[in-house]
Amino acid sequence: MNLVFATNNAHKLEEVRKILPSTCVLLSLRDIGFFGDIEETGKTLEDNSLLKARTIWEYINSHPQSVTIDGVFADDTGLEIRTLNNQPGVRTARWAGDDHNDAANRQKALHLLRGKTDRSARFRTVITLIMEKDNAGTENEPVAAQVEGKVEGRMAEEERGDGGFGYDSLFIPEGYDKTFAELPAETKNSISHRARAVQQLSMIL
Repeated sequence: MNLVFATNNAHKLEEVRKILPSTCVLLSLRDIGFFGDIEETGKTLEDNSLLKARTIWEYINSHPQSVTIDGVFADDTGLEIRTLNNQPGVRTARWAGDDHNDAANRQKALHLLRGKTDRSARFRTVITLIMEKDNAGTENEPVAAQVEGKVEGRMAEEERGDGGFGYDSLFIPEGYDKTFAELPAETKNSISHRARAVQQLSMIL
């Protein structure tokens, strides 16, 4: 099964490849010749995930590929910090500005949490999958499904660890005393929000 993951983020691709069944061949946007930007204009993670999946599905259907594409999926992830009214949420990747970088986002989180005693937070990932429905000889039509994965935890008071990406050096998952960036990749991939969403995805493939 050939699936397109609507991302060029090498970290995400590697993480998801390790979780999906070996029968799935994962292709990136670069692999299908898509080099444009998808403007994330949705108001929710669900909106943005669907928007990205639909954009790539339409691109594939208008640009013939060298291999058969069985489906497209896209994710959108949000960090929700309780004491900050669940910010940054849908703006997680762009919290420090549209010309964002991960370091600036982390510094903003630390600044806004300075002096806060409640540091509880959670990550949520929403994945939208689009595939063709087999209509027993009639013309196929695309169908979409959404799954969600989340992990509760808390924000560290300083950056810890040098693994992972994004906010990994600040987020301590529930039941652990280390940040995602300090935990072995195998551990993170078994408990993270994205891992849980991909596991749900695997069940419907």
